[in-house]
Amino acid sequence: MKIIIVGCGRVGSELASRLYQRGHQVAVIDNTVASFSNLPPEYNGRTIEGEASNRDVLHRAGIEQADGLAAVTNNDSLNAVVAHVARTAFDVPHVFVRNYDTRWRPMHEAFGHQLVSSSSWGAQRIEELLYHADIRTVFSAGNGEVEIYEFSVPALWGGRKLGELLQGVECMPVALARAGRTRRGARGRVLRGANRLLLSCVLLRRALLSGRLLRSCIVPSDRCGHIASTISSRADSAG
Repeated sequence: MKIIIVGCGRVGSELASRLYQRGHQVAVIDNTVASFSNLPPEYNGRTIEGEASNRDVLHRAGIEQADGLAAVTNNDSLNAVVAHVARTAFDVPHVFVRNYDTRWRPMHEAFGHQLVSSSSWGAQRIEELLYHADIRTVFSAGNGEVEIYEFSVPALWGGRKLGELLQGVECMPVALARAGRTRRGARGRVLRGANRLLLSCVLLRRALLSGRLLRSCIVPSDRCGHIASTISSRADSAG
């Protein structure tokens, strides 16, 4: 693929290096020549000094033949303008934008850009690691609005139906795996030992699920159901 990267800071240089190593034709645009020093020595793709909002600079980068463009500077307005020009004036098929300041996210959404917000995404990941270490994220759509999580089913849930675990949590079961075999995660399935469960959920409901699982593992079995139910109902009322 022929790919143009606008911005050669930490994100742009890392992206350029990764794409170049995979055999793509990469051109990096930045208005400061010193920024190209962020690229690793083994990078032998093209570098173009100039303002990416200038069409002559985009022509020099080969935008007419580009298969993709990523605008990843720390200037949200520049990213938005360059991405808009790439899509509407040059019909670049794959255009992605970095949202540097989350306050400018509505602007990108108004343009209809494919968006990656490293600040929002990073903050959410750290939040998850702080108090959801028991559940692993295996897929994230957008900036984490909808995700698929994987976790081990607690032994105390053995013999109970999947629907009981999910009651009041508003998560959608994706798959249930055991002993190397994976089946569709229907709510009526009975859970067994060593089950791995994949669920589609949003962050708020993940918090409820995590709390339920945690309580399942640390309290006596005769109190597990009551406490988990109480925690979930209080969280639902607060939400």
